[in-house]
Amino acid sequence: MRHYHGTPLGGTRDSVARFIATGNRHFLVPFGREEDLPIVAEASTGFCLDNGAFSAWKTGKPIADWSPYYAWVEAWCRNPRFDFAFIPDVIDGTEEENDRLIEEFGCSAVGRFGVPVWHLNESLRRLARLVDDWTVIALGSSGEYAKPKTERWNRRMSDAMGVLCDEHGRPKARLHGLRMLDSAIVARYPFHSADSTNVAQNSQLLVRFGMYKPPTQAQRREVIASRIEATRSPSVWTPVTETQTFFELEAE
Repeated sequence: MRHYHGTPLGGTRDSVARFIATGNRHFLVPFGREEDLPIVAEASTGFCLDNGAFSAWKTGKPIADWSPYYAWVEAWCRNPRFDFAFIPDVIDGTEEENDRLIEEFGCSAVGRFGVPVWHLNESLRRLARLVDDWTVIALGSSGEYAKPKTERWNRRMSDAMGVLCDEHGRPKARLHGLRMLDSAIVARYPFHSADSTNVAQNSQLLVRFGMYKPPTQAQRREVIASRIEATRSPSVWTPVTETQTFFELEAE
């Protein structure tokens, strides 16, 4: 499984470069915050490009013109370490809006490098259509399922796995979990890859480390990343029983 650590990472340029070049790591670089991209493209194992839709949704500033994003993807998609780029999407938008963005991206010069996003509040019918048409699909939390690991969220993910996996629990496409690198989530779902900004955010917060605090941000990055990378996804999806909860599974 590929664990994509979100950038920018923060800290000194030297310590960021060492972290990126160490440990067979993958990184996610968001549109508009590409300060780490030159070293990621040169020294990482692989990277993907994010369209910035989550930041636009959080700030309430929707992106009207995606042509600069297309140009950015085109500039980097031929790098040997480039893996894929997320197709533009509107979080909490309509399915019609997001289908139009997929069609528009597919008609661009970088269409073959794209990965579509299915949002958990969208219909399972749309998900079934995407899994028939694409070899990689990203799953994003939104709407009433915006908070991962809640019971509601887990039930919706179970519904999605019923569409995405065959009768043996094998995924019909490669699955990417957006903001889903939590170890309890990774251990539950058959992801090919997932991402989070855990390293970037929490390496700056000493309170997260309790009594035994690594003294430098570089050391804290390594501790967090090592914990994340220690968890792998299962090969197949195993449905939960009606009596099991997500939290019981997490404790197993």
